[in-house]
Amino acid sequence: MKKLLIMSALVLSSFVYKAADAQIRINVNIGNQPEWGPYGYDRADYYYLPEIGAYYNVAQRNYTYQQGNRWVTKTSLPSRYKNYDLYRSYKVVINDRNPWINNNVYSSRYGSYRNRHDQRSIRDYNNNAKYARDNDRDQRRDNRWDGHDNRGKDRSR
Repeated sequence: MKKLLIMSALVLSSFVYKAADAQIRINVNIGNQPEWGPYGYDRADYYYLPEIGAYYNVAQRNYTYQQGNRWVTKTSLPSRYKNYDLYRSYKVVINDRNPWINNNVYSSRYGSYRNRHDQRSIRDYNNNAKYARDNDRDQRRDNRWDGHDNRGKDRSR
């Protein structure tokens, strides 16, 4: 009788374990997307910036770009991009880990988006509660290059 009770407990616990294993985790980072990001995406791990061949990590708020022959990750773009307008440039949402490893794929697939300025940014829909910001300081931090605020460079308005 004792063995039957122990066996029943083991069988039942294996079902509970499998049920817990079947849970799904959804990661939505809406609140983290910068104001200059493309409108309409519930999830964005990276933005690929085809005009400059760089990647922006939405969660970490940093850029990965080539410096010489290697990829570097920094909190701001280098001074050579000081005139690059994040609001007007086209951004491609990439939900891939370390997308620069496959840069040749992304640059050939999205290279035709260079100099395209018809994409709507989150800022254009700032009344939308979906993209509401809790802290404006984080927004100012997202839009800098080399320590300077880049928000005032929008020529399309």
